[in-house]
Amino acid sequence: MSLAHSSIPAEDDDLVVRPASGGPAVPARSGRFSLEVATGAWWWSDETYRIHGFEPGEVVPTTRLVLAHKHPGDRERFRTALVEAWLERGSFVSVHRILAANGVTRHVVVTGRAEPDVEGPGRLTGTVVDVTAQVAAAAAQLADEQIRRSVETRATIEQAKGLLAAAWQTSPEAAFDRLRRLSMERNVPVRDLAADVVERACGGTASSSATRS
Repeated sequence: MSLAHSSIPAEDDDLVVRPASGGPAVPARSGRFSLEVATGAWWWSDETYRIHGFEPGEVVPTTRLVLAHKHPGDRERFRTALVEAWLERGSFVSVHRILAANGVTRHVVVTGRAEPDVEGPGRLTGTVVDVTAQVAAAAAQLADEQIRRSVETRATIEQAKGLLAAAWQTSPEAAFDRLRRLSMERNVPVRDLAADVVERACGGTASSSATRS
C-alpha cells in the first residue's frame, strides 16, 4: 500500500509555544511523520529529519531507527503508546527525549492518531514538536526562582541572627546555632523560624516563639 501523502501538509507547521508562566513566546520546530502499518514503512517530513539530527533524505526511517533514537528511559513508553493507539484505533500523546544523530538530546512532544483504511490496516500519522528550547527556558526560570528564594531566605536568616543576638546578648553565630537547635527540636525549618522573628520584630512585637525559648 502506498503512503497517502495527500493527508500530510507539504510544509511543516510553524508553532509558537507560550509558557504557562506568561513569559515570552518561544518558537518550536515541528515535523510530520507517518507509519504504514502493513509494510512498516515510515515517512518523515524534512523538519522531522532535522529534529533527529539528519539532513532530509539522509537515512531511510524505519521502526528500528525510530526506536534507536529514543532515550533508553523513554523508549518502551513510546513503543507502548504507538501500539495502544493502533489497537484502540485512537490517538496518543508522548512527551519524551530523543538522542539525535548529532549527539544532542532533544525533548519532544509527539502526537499521533490511527487512520484505518477500508482496503488495508491503514496507518499512524502525527506530529513531532521539538520543545527542547522551552524545557531549557523553564529550567532556567526555575533555577532563577530558586536562587531568588535562596537569597531572600539568606537575607531573612541574617536579619533574624542580628535580632536574636541583640535579644540574647550574644554573637550572631551563637544566635544562629541556637536557632538551628530550635529548628531541630520543633521540626520547623530555620527559614520559617527566622521569618517569624523578623515579622514579629517589624510588627513591633517584643518577643517571638524563638526569643521566648
